Amino acid sequence: MNMSVKFLENSKSKHLSAEQIAEFGQQVDVIRREIMDSIGEQDAQYIYKIRNFVRYSEIASRGMLMFGGWIPPIWLLGTGLLGISKIVENMELGHNVMHGQFDWLNDPSLNGANYDWDTISAGDDWKYTHNYIHHTYTNIVGKDHDVGYGLLRVSESQKWEPRFLLNIPLAIQLMVFFEWYVGLQNLHIEDVVAYKTKTWKEVWKDSAKFRKKAVRQVAKDYVFFPLIAGPNAIPVFTGNAVANVIRSLWSSAVIFNGHFTEDAETFEADNTEHETRAEWYLRQIRGSSNFTGTEWLHILSGNLSHQIEHHLFPDMPANRYAEAAPKIRALCAEYGIHYNEASFMKQFGSVWVRLAKCSLPNQWSSSLTQSMQKVKGIFA
Repeated sequence: MNMSVKFLENSKSKHLSAEQIAEFGQQVDVIRREIMDSIGEQDAQYIYKIRNFVRYSEIASRGMLMFGGWIPPIWLLGTGLLGISKIVENMELGHNVMHGQFDWLNDPSLNGANYDWDTISAGDDWKYTHNYIHHTYTNIVGKDHDVGYGLLRVSESQKWEPRFLLNIPLAIQLMVFFEWYVGLQNLHIEDVVAYKTKTWKEVWKDSAKFRKKAVRQVAKDYVFFPLIAGPNAIPVFTGNAVANVIRSLWSSAVIFNGHFTEDAETFEADNTEHETRAEWYLRQIRGSSNFTGTEWLHILSGNLSHQIEHHLFPDMPANRYAEAAPKIRALCAEYGIHYNEASFMKQFGSVWVRLAKCSLPNQWSSSLTQSMQKVKGIFA
């Protein structure tokens, strides 16, 4: 069989024959079908509870900032709660609804085509770059823009450039301003700044949806709410700003843990248009990583703690990923496919190791890795 993507030779996953890949895909389909056939009232109740939490936590947090924001403990509590509200709205509500996970409810307010989340990124732009590009071409270098966001080098298959020596500081500022980077992602700013293949005039033309959404979000958080707060305008302004940064830091950490860990594979495109569904499943698993944690950690991550299951079943209600995970894990063990899962902090630590390695040319990185292994051997 002519494989649609080139897999790494040093992968932790076993090489499968064409027949094994087809069988593997069939069993993934069975898992999907079993869960999707059982979707119903409990899932509806879950997403409505999440939406209510978002609504009431936003009302409470903005009330604290507007009426008691000048008192430091209340400002801290209000800002923290607003950050959590924004996280849950983006991760567990907006992201999942915009994937069409709850279209079956026939509720226009929870329809993927209609919903637009509380963030700088325009819904239509995000659904194109994420739902279509990223989920179709997951981790294929040169096709999936999420492989480094045009800013970072996260794969040895990416051509090294001197700017990647700043991989670590660039990743830190990407996390701080993640909301804005995601909003701008569809514009490919790197084509203007680094590669000179696009003009600022073209960027302006393409940015109409982004500009409209950005004006609305900035006006809401930094003009409207501070204005109606009267004498508490400054606490409200700063609280909104900090809450947005809290959301950016957390959501970027979740995304990094799902895609940039050391064992998350990247791929080189071959004849992707002929890729079978089973091959696509295999690529999703090998290119993603999960992290373990409590129920609240899963909610705050939008259940992207189960990134593998999300990439296999992006239209499945995310609250069901915990049910699918042990079945997918067992299936991977049966076929010798590496199921990349560890604690949040272990995965997050491996992200920075990968970023450090990829900041250097491949030959330097290989030498550094060999030296580190020798040092580890001394203390083993």
